[in-house]
Amino acid sequence: MDLSITRVDHGDRTVVHLGGEIDVYTAPLVREKLDEQIQAGRTDLVVDLTNVTFLDSTGLGVLVGRLKLARTRGGALRLVGTEERVLKVFSITGLDKVFEIHPDVESALAAAEAEASRPPTVTPGDRRP
Repeated sequence: MDLSITRVDHGDRTVVHLGGEIDVYTAPLVREKLDEQIQAGRTDLVVDLTNVTFLDSTGLGVLVGRLKLARTRGGALRLVGTEERVLKVFSITGLDKVFEIHPDVESALAAAEAEASRPPTVTPGDRRP
């Protein structure tokens, strides 16, 4: 099992750095660690895949599930990645249209900050007192 997981908080945001291989053997640990953050109320996550060398469908499933979970709790999950082999998996599956994928942690954090500073949008039909 070749996987490293570290976490760094940046204000209200948490960056989870992953390294190594995310596959059927290591994906449950990734799920557990991301769930710990979400359960603790840290729902604005940046998952750094820069040092991930391999990602299979099990790992993709974990990331999609955590994205949905974070969103249901009013948060977001952004990805950071530059490894061509890993990015290709997102492209082939069409998940590059689902996830925000940034080239570095700084740009992911900046995007999160920009989103947080925007006023909330009201869709037609919303009635707020």
